[in-house]
Amino acid sequence: MLLGVTALFALAWFDADRAIANALFFSTSDGQWIGRDSFWINEVLHTTGRNLMRLIGVLAIGAWAASFRLPSLGPHRRVLGYFALCMALVPLTVGALKTLTNVDCPWDITGFGGTRPYLDWYLSRPEWLPHAACFPGAHSSSAFALFALYFLWRVSHPQRARMALVGAFVVGALFSLAQQSRGAHFLSHDLASALIAWLICLGLYLWVFEHEKTPEAAHG
Repeated sequence: MLLGVTALFALAWFDADRAIANALFFSTSDGQWIGRDSFWINEVLHTTGRNLMRLIGVLAIGAWAASFRLPSLGPHRRVLGYFALCMALVPLTVGALKTLTNVDCPWDITGFGGTRPYLDWYLSRPEWLPHAACFPGAHSSSAFALFALYFLWRVSHPQRARMALVGAFVVGALFSLAQQSRGAHFLSHDLASALIAWLICLGLYLWVFEHEKTPEAAHG
C-alpha cells in the first residue's frame, strides 16, 4: 500500500506519466495513440472486458439476493454480499471520483493530440478549462475489484488467494494498458484505481466479517 502511494507521487514528481506514454503508447511520427484503431484493444479488452466485469457483478448481486430464498446459498450469504459489494462499490466510487477530481484524459492534452495544458492530478484546475473526468481510471477498477477474492480466501485457502490476487492484478493491468494505449488514461490514473480498489475491498472485509472467523469466511 505504502509502495503504491509512493509510486503514485513519484510518477507526478518525475513527470513519468507523459514519459511512459510517449515511450510506449503514443506515436509522435503520426500523432496517434497506438491502440486507437485496434480491434483487440477497443472491442475485446475495452468493450467486452467491461461487459464481462459488469456481468460478474450482476451475477454476484443475483446470487446474494437468491441466498434469501435458496437454502443451499443461505450459509454463503455474507460471502456473496461482500463480493457483490466490492464489485459494485469499487467502480461506483472510482466513477464518482473521476467527476470530482476534474483531471484530463491524455488524448485531450497538448502533445498527445489535444489542446489543453497538462496538469498533475493533485493541482488546482483553472476555471477557464472545461470540466474533465479521467482520474482515477474506471475501466481498470472493475477488474481490480476482484481483489475481494484474495481477502475471502487468504485464511482458508492461501494458495487460491494468491492466484486470485495475481489474476485480479493481471486483468486489471491488461485493462490499464489497453486504456493507456488508447490515450484514455495515464499510468497514475490506473495505479490510483488499484489503490482505491484495495482499500475498499480491505475496508469492506473488515466491516462485513469484523475479524470474526465465520463459517462464510472459513469456507468462502
